[in-house]
Amino acid sequence: MKALILLAKAAIGFVWFVLIANIVHPFPGVAAMALYIMTAFLFCMHGLQMLIFIGAFGDKISMTRWEKWSILLFGIFALLDIRRKYMVGK
Repeated sequence: MKALILLAKAAIGFVWFVLIANIVHPFPGVAAMALYIMTAFLFCMHGLQMLIFIGAFGDKISMTRWEKWSILLFGIFALLDIRRKYMVGK
């Protein structure tokens, strides 16, 4: 399971790389606009996940600063990793 989560985080990292590359050097045509919309959507969804998770469990588990920000970057895959670290087996 840990290897699959790591693989998924690498895939999401690549997606973020492409989205940020589009901001720095826009792709030609309509692709740039589509990627701008995808960037905003991904940022909003992962931000919402981070706010909900920290709001629900922030006082119950002590996460590091990196774990909190990793939710914004990796979304559900970071949440699965945090779940495995703090909540499974307790």
